[in-house]
Amino acid sequence: MPAPNALSVALEMALRQRDEARRQLQDARNVRQAAQDQLDQLEGYARETQNRWGMRPNAAVQPEVMYHHYQFMGRLDHAVGLQNGVVGAQAERVHAAEKALLATELRLASLKKLVEKRERDALQAQMRREQKQTDERAALQYRKAFNGS
Repeated sequence: MPAPNALSVALEMALRQRDEARRQLQDARNVRQAAQDQLDQLEGYARETQNRWGMRPNAAVQPEVMYHHYQFMGRLDHAVGLQNGVVGAQAERVHAAEKALLATELRLASLKKLVEKRERDALQAQMRREQKQTDERAALQYRKAFNGS
């Protein structure tokens, strides 16, 4: 019976694909979380730096120092913007991995249903064969008994 063997191979392959899709989804989630953590760290550092400069309202600051501060804050804001893009891209990768996992799970479920149907059909066919053999034996015994009397 090559069909059940082929189905079991297909089922095993679908299981492996589902497991791989799960691993890829977890990896994508980990990368997204790391990117989010880095974004949070950058934003926290920017707030901290801004708060430190805001704590000295009456302090005399030279224009060059202010220029460098604004320039630094501009670069920090740019880095935050770039990191926002990274987080967005990672979120898209997570979404794609979730869709891929769903597709593999649907394929696996359909293969399992097909295997169950084939097993059910084989069991019904076996039961019919056994019933036919039982009926034939009973008919033979009836004929022997009828012919013998």
